[in-house]
Amino acid sequence: MKNTIWTGLGLGLSLWVIVGCKPVRPTHDFLADNIKFAANQYKAQMEELEKSDKICIPRTVKPDGNMQYASIGWDWTAGFYPGSLWYLYNLTEEEYWKSLAEKYTEALEKMQYNTSHHDVGFIIGCSYMNGIRMGGEEKYKPVVVQAAKSLSTRFRPVAGVIQSWNTQKGWQSERGWKCPVIIDNMMNLELLFEATRLSGDSTFYNIAVSHADKTLKNHFRKDGSSYHVVDYDPETGEVRSRSTAQGYADESAWARGQAWVIYGYTMCYRYTHNPAYLKQAERTYNFIFTHTNMPEDLVPYWDYDALNIPNEPRDVSSAAITASALYELSSATRYAGYKETADLIMASLASSAYRAELGDNQGFLLMHSVGSIPHGNEIDVPLNYADYYFLEALKRKRDME
Repeated sequence: MKNTIWTGLGLGLSLWVIVGCKPVRPTHDFLADNIKFAANQYKAQMEELEKSDKICIPRTVKPDGNMQYASIGWDWTAGFYPGSLWYLYNLTEEEYWKSLAEKYTEALEKMQYNTSHHDVGFIIGCSYMNGIRMGGEEKYKPVVVQAAKSLSTRFRPVAGVIQSWNTQKGWQSERGWKCPVIIDNMMNLELLFEATRLSGDSTFYNIAVSHADKTLKNHFRKDGSSYHVVDYDPETGEVRSRSTAQGYADESAWARGQAWVIYGYTMCYRYTHNPAYLKQAERTYNFIFTHTNMPEDLVPYWDYDALNIPNEPRDVSSAAITASALYELSSATRYAGYKETADLIMASLASSAYRAELGDNQGFLLMHSVGSIPHGNEIDVPLNYADYYFLEALKRKRDME
């Protein structure tokens, strides 16, 4: 299809990214080097994990330098680690990784019944759906469909959205929200699309489209950037407020939120072929890569409007998510500029500034991510989802080339 955004501004932006910033470029052996590093780093990490008689899923590193594990019972990040193992299996073709991917995936089986938050899509999607795609695990299909049923219980039909967080307790209850929807929720729609493909039940597909359309209508500013949280009245469907939970301010552009937009709407286009979804992904791309606060190496600060830039933490997870998304966006639009940008991001992530030394970083691949600065959580640390999207981007780059 013909790209609708990349005319004039797009050509100039492509040159700006490639020439003006002068970030490092991928070398000819980039893929082989990073796949080898990832396998060796995770093997060392796995040797430590397998010493326990319990399944321990790495999430991050605590302030004291010790490993922080994800809670298998509820943690939204629990699916990323088994997902990374599936990517390592795909990238290396070593049965060693497949057996471990199965083990760590199947530890999450009970999560298919989780209705307490929207992130069942992340948890089951990154683990079980990848097991179907890369491991040929047909037995995982019923788990994906059941997880989609669980996620669907959070659909609020009058508002037409999936409620992200409960508001009865915790810090969410203090915000006065009724039906908060965060931009992250776009990522969980893939579970619904896949459930329709696997089951033939269009209910899941229709819920996903409704949510994507409502988000398209209510989450975005004129400049293409996204709010983090939109609160709806579940009884009338009206928007009550637009705010942030993890960004610098309500009107700021939280970096990972913008990454979720590019990834989420590109993914939705894959299933629906709705050009409005591609257009939004491209608008948000243009917003972040023409932003005056985008660093030269294309690894963003945690919020594009954070007060003390350039003395603010970078967020490698946002860069990894964006790179992975751009490989797919390049394929969908047939515009090579998106792949060029993704390659430059990946080269930065693989540099010594962000990629750990072998044996360091508690076995994680990447350094310098941010969870939530407003909550004081996971600041300038490795995160399992940064690794996950880095590995996914390696796979997508390899498949394209």
